[in-house]
Amino acid sequence: MPLDPENKAKSRYDILFEPMPIGPVVAKNRFYQVPHCNGGGYRDPSAVAEMRRVKAEGGWGVVFTEQVEIHQTSEIAPFIELRLWEDKDMPMLAKMADAIHSYDALAGIELAYSGINGPNLYTKEVPLAATGGPILTFTSDPVNARSLDKSEIRDVRRWYVNAAKRSRDCGYDLVCLYGAHGFGIIQHFLSRTTNKRNDEYGGSLENRSRFMREVVEDIREAVGDTMGITIRLSLDEAFDELSFSNSEVRECIDMHGDLPDLWDLAHGTWENCSATSRFKDEGAQEDLIRGIKDLTSKPVVGVGRFTSPDAMVRQIKSGVLDFIGAARPSIADPFLPKKVAEDRIEDIRECIGCNICVTGDFTMSISRCTQNPSFMEEWRKGWHPENKPPKGDSQSVLIIGSGPAGLEAARMLGGRGYEVALAEASADLGGRVAKERLLPNLAAWGRVMDYRLGQIEPLANVSIYRESALSAEDVLSFGFEHVCVATGSHWRRDGTARARLIPLDIDKDMPLFTPDDIMAGKMPDGHVVIYDDDHYYMGGILAEKLHQAGCQVTLITPAAKVSEWTVNTLEQEKIQQRVMEMGITIMTSHALNAVKRDHVVTACAYTGQEKEYRADAVLMVTARDGETRLWDDLKQRQDEWQDAGISSVKLIGDAAAPAPIAWATYAGHRYAMEMDTPSDKGDDPVFRREVAQLDNS
Repeated sequence: MPLDPENKAKSRYDILFEPMPIGPVVAKNRFYQVPHCNGGGYRDPSAVAEMRRVKAEGGWGVVFTEQVEIHQTSEIAPFIELRLWEDKDMPMLAKMADAIHSYDALAGIELAYSGINGPNLYTKEVPLAATGGPILTFTSDPVNARSLDKSEIRDVRRWYVNAAKRSRDCGYDLVCLYGAHGFGIIQHFLSRTTNKRNDEYGGSLENRSRFMREVVEDIREAVGDTMGITIRLSLDEAFDELSFSNSEVRECIDMHGDLPDLWDLAHGTWENCSATSRFKDEGAQEDLIRGIKDLTSKPVVGVGRFTSPDAMVRQIKSGVLDFIGAARPSIADPFLPKKVAEDRIEDIRECIGCNICVTGDFTMSISRCTQNPSFMEEWRKGWHPENKPPKGDSQSVLIIGSGPAGLEAARMLGGRGYEVALAEASADLGGRVAKERLLPNLAAWGRVMDYRLGQIEPLANVSIYRESALSAEDVLSFGFEHVCVATGSHWRRDGTARARLIPLDIDKDMPLFTPDDIMAGKMPDGHVVIYDDDHYYMGGILAEKLHQAGCQVTLITPAAKVSEWTVNTLEQEKIQQRVMEMGITIMTSHALNAVKRDHVVTACAYTGQEKEYRADAVLMVTARDGETRLWDDLKQRQDEWQDAGISSVKLIGDAAAPAPIAWATYAGHRYAMEMDTPSDKGDDPVFRREVAQLDNS
């Protein structure tokens, strides 16, 4: 989106808005939304299309689909991605292209043949790969792929051409040939780890890149100059000594520099490319990509969880990149380019790098975003990331609690025009976010609080009251029409969670701690046993914190891995590696049976065999309970609400049901969006969905 030409003061961000050619097409600026998953795929095509349309509205010059499977012989069920197997798949993809074009963005489609990564659990076809072997999936499917023979290689080339033609007919301007993250057959041919052929497609780099070159040439001959062709490669595969290394990537690009119309470069595995902010900073792949532009005359795009416009400008001016690639930052703020263009940097909703968005793909569910609750709800619920519906008939709302749910509710209700009072019991705002941002390497999570407070501050109709612990009597006396109870949660001390549903036998002489204690500065010493039956990040990160404080730490969990659920956020291996490198003792697959005066008793999750571990203190990372005392008191006095002028009292966020922070911001957003809307009886879904139609042929 070009800056106002009448503005005489040249912006330092102008370079980001220069039109950029990609082969036969031109992007209006350098903001490039690279392909990213979303949990919708073929199941929720209208939701995905509207999500991409909003990106285009927000000013992105290029907007891509996620990976699109091109043929039924290579699919990655149970993961829900888009498909382009036959003409029947075209309408949903055409709808997306049209949506992207509605704001003059280039529409890109990422074509994928998954090869050694495609188990074909849905189609039951025999997987085909550059070289046969065990399927390399996240779920270790007990399936092998068979090596392609030369006639089958010609088939795959033809399937790419068919997909490119269909993409053109759907209206796409760019095709991306997926060869990154270990997921695409182009990478499998390039890598000596997955290509052990002894014919003209194996051995030397020239041979291993033959398939890539042939596919590009085939597509170019088929579609002419109607589309730009891009190739997405991993910058450093980093599997083993035969991996497609950064030096080979450079040699490959030097050898084929002008083959595609653009080189799209990402870090090696998905775990490395989309690492959380806990493990990688903004622009972390710069060393791997610097200098590659010198090897080709074609533009280069790279990623790095870029949220700072100044960092983006430096990437361009220093000759590292031509386009600023983004997936997660474009999810957190679809309007990031427009805000930069309008010099509204303070309004950017920065990605916190938590990877909750990624969990949608792993759980085969609609993705969420901690910062942007409207993500994937643009079509389902009609939520827009920037536009707020006008105020309804009500006038005033009291929000109790300034955690992520309360802050989001206040931001949205204030923006809609309601008179809002936000009461916080403590002197500090932010709830759990204000505390968790101080844990090791979680500083970026503070953006959840910082963004919302920054948006609330200019709103004259939102008043914030610190150190205002309220009773039911207080609430009834104020005269607010609506009351939102967002009082958060607390960690349980009795060991109750998933492995054990009743309280543990705990000796009163054993010093006992919860994450709330640690975050409040109450630290144990000596030999500390951490019992993690939560399985998200907290157990692993507190093990790290206590180790740094000089404690001897033993981490016990009934799960098979440390912080097991973080498999879904692509960081489990990194968490366990860090814990192990610190020398922390780990005992997996063991549940806590009892806490004695100077030791704990565990039981094997499978055999029940007991073990004892000495302990000077125990840290329980188990379940959380909502803080519902005020809510309970108000419910007891519901017959007084009408006389007090109260129309509704609602319990939201962690107070209602503790969950990750993204659930809390979503709850606050939903509360604000549904204010003064017709109530439903709960019999039908409150969102739109698409239902498969019967094929009666």
